[in-house]
Amino acid sequence: MRKIAFAFFTLTFVFSLQAQQTLRLEDCRRLAIEHNKSLKIAEENVRAAKELSKAAFTQFLPYFSAFGNYTWNQKNISLLGEDAHLPVGVMGKDGNFGIGTPTAPPKPNADGTFSMDGLAINNKFAIINKQPVPLDADGKPFDPKVNPEKLQWKNHALLPKDAMSFDMHNIFVGGISFVQPVFMGGKIFQLNNIAKYNQNIAEARVQSKTEELIISVDEAYWRVVSVENKVKLAKEYRDLIAKLDTNVAVMQEEGVATKADALKVRVKLNEAEVSLTKAENGLNLSRMALNQLCGFPLENTMVLEDARLEEVPDIQSRIPMEQVWQNRPEIKMLTQAGNIAEANKKIMASRFMPNIVLTGSYITTNPNSFHGYEKKFGGMFTVGVSAVVPLFHFGEKIHTYRASRSTAVIAKLEMEEAKEKIELQVNQNMYRISESLKKQAATRKNIEEAEENLSYANEGFAAGVITSTDLMMAQTAWLSAKSEYIDATVDVKLNNAYLKKSLGVLNK
Repeated sequence: MRKIAFAFFTLTFVFSLQAQQTLRLEDCRRLAIEHNKSLKIAEENVRAAKELSKAAFTQFLPYFSAFGNYTWNQKNISLLGEDAHLPVGVMGKDGNFGIGTPTAPPKPNADGTFSMDGLAINNKFAIINKQPVPLDADGKPFDPKVNPEKLQWKNHALLPKDAMSFDMHNIFVGGISFVQPVFMGGKIFQLNNIAKYNQNIAEARVQSKTEELIISVDEAYWRVVSVENKVKLAKEYRDLIAKLDTNVAVMQEEGVATKADALKVRVKLNEAEVSLTKAENGLNLSRMALNQLCGFPLENTMVLEDARLEEVPDIQSRIPMEQVWQNRPEIKMLTQAGNIAEANKKIMASRFMPNIVLTGSYITTNPNSFHGYEKKFGGMFTVGVSAVVPLFHFGEKIHTYRASRSTAVIAKLEMEEAKEKIELQVNQNMYRISESLKKQAATRKNIEEAEENLSYANEGFAAGVITSTDLMMAQTAWLSAKSEYIDATVDVKLNNAYLKKSLGVLNK
């Protein structure tokens, strides 16, 4: 039983140490950054933007693709409707197809015409203007160049219909091609720049999300510290009233104090208990909010290093506005947005320029006709240059260019406005930190005076010089001074964080 009890005590002690770990503000910030889902989403957007930037660069490189197609046709193709008979002529000395040259003197016919041996035609001839002219079947002269169909060829070559029929039932086509941009008016270059600008925007958005998260952690951290100190203060105040209640009860028994005096103190004690309960509930809720940001279970209890709420003279000093603008993520994002607007304007201008690309491919087909009609695969290489020159589209391009120019002007105006607001924010935070420091000094002095007043009130009450009501007023003044000092000290730390954020040095 002793071993079991010892093991149980050891486990309880270990879990207690884990539940009450001491954390610094930097630890809470780090844990929140590691845990925050919105920040992880922003970081994934950065990775996506980097990949898109790499993808944009590939537009400078050639695009290769493979293609293929199969087609089934119901019918074949036939170039002839029926068998064809081709005339058989004679190849002349000049290499042209003709009727040939007579090999014997003309033979006169009974009808006054004459025939010529050695020619490839059976037409009769007549002398017209001292020149032999062929006659058609009706005996009328004609010009063979104008009416070659009237020539009566002696021999014909048979061209069967089947010889000019081709099997087209199964057609296969395939190949590989590429397209290489040569000149696109600068579109690809500007698109590549836009991808880089978007990557810079994503990185600046991570910085903005990180600073917002850090401010949320600081607010939750110092809220816990503030409420913890107010809980301690409420307990001290409750103990003071409880002690006064005991003393007044004794005085009532001795007849020195009235029942009304005792009831006044008792009411005040009840109010102190209620205030303590509210403070403890507020502390639990504040711890839950901080646990949620840091990724701890909501019921987890940690000890904060700054729980004593000491004054640390670590106040951020002012820096030049040019450096502030360089630090702020909002200015970084607006700068990149302006760059995108300028790049988009150049893209709109490039639409007036020609687009030139180099193309090439290797194509293979089955059947193919490179060496006659063959039922097998045959291919060839092709290379070409393509150019597209825009001519007219009713002013559409000039209107889009003017719109992009206005967008670039808007980006510049937004940048100027943001700089003015940031400068105003810096000045406001400088005034707030100055005001909170003065308030902290004033409340520190108020505590000294309230404690001195409470000391005199206790002595006076013990001597019977002042009433319990006067003593409770002194205690209330002491409580108020302490509470205001806690608020003022927390305000100094938070306003200092706000000032660092406005200067862009919060996470440095």
